[in-house]
Amino acid sequence: MSSEPENQEREPEPEREPEPEFRPHRIVVLALDGLLPFELGIPHRIFGRPKDALGRLLYEVVTCSIRPPGPVQTDADFAIHVEHGPETLATADTVIVPASYELGPVFEDGVLTDDLAAALAHVRPGTRFASICTGVYVLAAAGLLDGRPATTHWADAERFQRLFPKIEVDADVLFIDDGEVLTSAGVAAGIDLCLHMVRRDHGTAVANDVARRTVVPPHRDGGQAQYIHRPVPDPQQASTTTARAWALGRLHEPIQLRDMADQEAMSVRTFTRRFREEVGVSPGQWLTQQRVERARHLLESTDLSVDQVAGDAGFGTAQSMRQHLQAALGVTPTSYRRTFRAEGRVDVQVRR
Repeated sequence: MSSEPENQEREPEPEREPEPEFRPHRIVVLALDGLLPFELGIPHRIFGRPKDALGRLLYEVVTCSIRPPGPVQTDADFAIHVEHGPETLATADTVIVPASYELGPVFEDGVLTDDLAAALAHVRPGTRFASICTGVYVLAAAGLLDGRPATTHWADAERFQRLFPKIEVDADVLFIDDGEVLTSAGVAAGIDLCLHMVRRDHGTAVANDVARRTVVPPHRDGGQAQYIHRPVPDPQQASTTTARAWALGRLHEPIQLRDMADQEAMSVRTFTRRFREEVGVSPGQWLTQQRVERARHLLESTDLSVDQVAGDAGFGTAQSMRQHLQAALGVTPTSYRRTFRAEGRVDVQVRR
């Protein structure tokens, strides 16, 4: 019986590749004179909460100004002290520009001031940009929105379109995701946008957790149309709230417009008009939005087959769901699941 020599060298075990060093996504918020304190706080509140399974913060949020560290005036009766200057923009993975009421030439003529242009020159190629409300003027003046869709506060949309005719302005939505450039409507729509960015980066479950902790809905129905001033409806008229709650409990079933109208004892015509007034979109568009959100949740959180998810979300067939997700998110159900179940991210283009 033979045996190997004791001094025979063993095959060295292959070296394991070191795991990539964890680094949170860095968001730099650009604070400009005349800023709205509420909107400045939105990115810090939303992005300052998400954590991974090990308890590590997924984002790092810092604020900078276009000048050396020092005070920045707000539209309130106080200033804020910003500790970072414009060079901090060079470290950003995402730059967010909140609204300001003192944009000067940016607002009046659509051109950047020298200081603002010099500050933005620090931003690295490939950095994601986002704006809240009139912060979109800065992105537009920098040429980042030419040929792209964008939104801003409904009251300012017409003026914004006249000043920047190369931009496709949509005043009916709460936010627009056009890949590496995102824009939102006024004030609270900044919350919708930031939650969407968390959802896009890390999935529905993480975004929903942030929304619960912030005590806001994970996503709002409809667009800005529901907030534009109109004559006040007769308070004795019923709303469409009951019908929406009824439909949400039956997304897996076929739902006809007549069925929803019956929940409010309205004619189809009256119900459709009231629904659009209250929600900002048609009942059919709203149902599709809810079914897409249901499908996203199931794809992320369950092992149901694509056919089963399609049935549970009310799309009927996998092909129908595939078409709707492709239109809403720019990806197939399989690709979406593969990305988020692997704790990765997927670039989606969404209009709300």
